[in-house]
Amino acid sequence: MTMALAIRLLAAFFAGLVGGGINSVAGGGSMVGFPVLLAVGLAPLSANMTNTVGIWPGSLGSIWGFRVEFARVPKVYRWLLVPSLAGAMLGAYLLRVTSPVLFAKIVPGLILFATAMFMVAPAIRSKLKARLEPGHQEHAGRVGRRELIAVVALQIAVSIYGGYFGAGMSILMLSILSVIGMTDMLEMNAMTSFLSLFINGVAGVYFLFSGLVSLSYAAPMAAGAILGGYYAAGLARRVGNVWIRRLVIAIGVTLATVMLVRLL
Repeated sequence: MTMALAIRLLAAFFAGLVGGGINSVAGGGSMVGFPVLLAVGLAPLSANMTNTVGIWPGSLGSIWGFRVEFARVPKVYRWLLVPSLAGAMLGAYLLRVTSPVLFAKIVPGLILFATAMFMVAPAIRSKLKARLEPGHQEHAGRVGRRELIAVVALQIAVSIYGGYFGAGMSILMLSILSVIGMTDMLEMNAMTSFLSLFINGVAGVYFLFSGLVSLSYAAPMAAGAILGGYYAAGLARRVGNVWIRRLVIAIGVTLATVMLVRLL
């Protein structure tokens, strides 16, 4: 193994470590792994698929961390897994049939969208918390037929996006869960972790058979993501969510700008 390759593999490991830690406390870890994989030389399409496979194991840590809250979630809400799986498979298929040239052109827009979602996440969470305060729950748990159809359609759409690119997906699902009457933010986070685990898992398995996943980078990323989900979260909390959010936003804006300039 050459020194250059060892450095690239180490970079992939730390991308998984940091991404797993960020996902456990703030979300947006994919915005760390994707640019690192671009930096080590992967094409955008391959980098996106490899990032999905590499960062996925970190979701297991999140599920374990939310195991108590997840046990409290009414089992009927777990039926959202059905439209989630369907959307994830469609999104992964769409990415697989997208030409590398086309994906390179649209990825700056996807990154800007994910960055925008990350920027507005605190405001959305604040509104959700206000809606869930006592006295504002008159309709909690009351989901009519039209609302149910809308929720399923929205979850399919979000899952398609998750299977295709995915960054910023969790905040979209939080909004959907509020519509069906969930009122506990920790339980909602548990559900988004649960659904994300399967959405990214389905996409990751599909990508593994595409031949575009770089296992040499996905493996160290996965090892880092697992460790990050358990240990890096403590360091991230000491640094503070505000600085983490600023870092992720800066990465997103910079990466999108650089890729747009390259297209001009």
